[in-house]
Amino acid sequence: MENKLFTITVFTENNVGLLHQISMIFSRRCLNIESLTVSACSIEGVHKFTITCMSDREMMEHVVKQIEKRIDVLRAFLHTDDEIIFQEVALYKLPTSSVLASNIEEIVRVNGARVLEIQPEYTIFEKTGHTDEIRQLFEKLKPLGLRQFVRSGRVAVTKAPQELVDEYLERQEKRHQLIIGNE
Repeated sequence: MENKLFTITVFTENNVGLLHQISMIFSRRCLNIESLTVSACSIEGVHKFTITCMSDREMMEHVVKQIEKRIDVLRAFLHTDDEIIFQEVALYKLPTSSVLASNIEEIVRVNGARVLEIQPEYTIFEKTGHTDEIRQLFEKLKPLGLRQFVRSGRVAVTKAPQELVDEYLERQEKRHQLIIGNE
């Protein structure tokens, strides 16, 4: 089977140790996590892990099933790039002297970056986009004396009209109401 980049979104309670449990699922299968972001989501008390990993679909489906077995996990979903809207953010730090002596304005404009801060010693640029766009700007800025570079993990939302976990939680609530009604 062909390896490709998959995105897994995991909706969880915010409990200590869950990140370790999830990362061990990947480690036991010798899978490398390419990127990982975790934050609160639109549902109060629920956090969203966005994990990217290179593998084949069969392996990733198995990983999602294993993740869902964790008690603190509400649901996990497997996505391909065509099913989601995603971005990353990167910061680039350059010496201000090289910024002033170059055609940086054109590079910044063409690449959709923006200036975040200018100090006498350094200038910081920000770029939001896909990994390949961030890498292209990195390659253009590297010859100018790039001092620091950092890139976030992927953040993503599905193309579905509502969050997939919302549908799951609604079904669970209806199920709960039926159980209460039958008692």
